[in-house]
Amino acid sequence: MKNITYLVFGIVFGIVLTKAEVISWFRIQEMFRFQSFHMYGIIGSAIVVGAISILLLKKFNVKTINGESINFPKKPFNKAAIFGGILFGLGWALTGACPGPIFAIIGNGYGVFVITLFFALLGVWVYGLLQEKLPH
Repeated sequence: MKNITYLVFGIVFGIVLTKAEVISWFRIQEMFRFQSFHMYGIIGSAIVVGAISILLLKKFNVKTINGESINFPKKPFNKAAIFGGILFGLGWALTGACPGPIFAIIGNGYGVFVITLFFALLGVWVYGLLQEKLPH
């Protein structure tokens, strides 16, 4: 039953991304060229909603669906995250898709993005192979 719930939320998420034009290659290019506030407004509002949600989760000690406590461990700053962020941003700018909306883009009929999905998964696989040798 949980899988059906996740599927429904995934479909709703894809519809919201499509209607908000978050999966639009043109909107993403506008963002990286600093020609439009559209994507920055969406990202900024997501950060605000996320921060408020975390504060509320902590304040009311909300549990997971399975009744487990939700922990928010502090993460130390890592210089490697700067390199990873640059690499992520370059991939996003070149392909016009970040990992979240790839499935929504494919679901909207842009089959060429299967290549982007393949290389995203390949990147995760390569990272998994090299993870112990990389600076963390």
